[in-house]
Amino acid sequence: MSSEGRVILAIRVRGQVGVRPQIEDTLNKLLLGRLHQARVLKLTPSILGMITKVKDYITWGEIDEETAVLLLNKRGRLPGNRRLTDAYVKSNSSYRTIKAFAKAIAEGNATMKDVAELKPVFRLTPPKKGYKGKKTQPLAMGGATGDRGSEINALAQRMI
Repeated sequence: MSSEGRVILAIRVRGQVGVRPQIEDTLNKLLLGRLHQARVLKLTPSILGMITKVKDYITWGEIDEETAVLLLNKRGRLPGNRRLTDAYVKSNSSYRTIKAFAKAIAEGNATMKDVAELKPVFRLTPPKKGYKGKKTQPLAMGGATGDRGSEINALAQRMI
């Protein structure tokens, strides 16, 4: 499967101190301005370029339906910090429930903009039992940053 069209979950795992301005600008364009913020993104060539540029500050991988449902139920927010509900999804989108919306997101058929006023950024907590290894090193060297593939779902579920 080609990388284009895949839906990924990107999570910022390193903080704001000492970040080069160009990297900070790219992180802000991805709406990952703070530590432990997450975003569901559809991989396009431009998004892939931005992720490659900030690879030392984020971790990412393909999101599955179960994680998408959990993310929307527990961390989906509306203006005024209100929680996302099935009733709101039904009245403000073409989807009947959060589960149906999450399934469409995981398959790449929907975006966060399909539900009116849904915030695209998810605020997560630090992962239960911590990160495996140093946050400053890539995943291949035992660190926390870089492409996790489907392992991103386990990390996200520990952070939700």
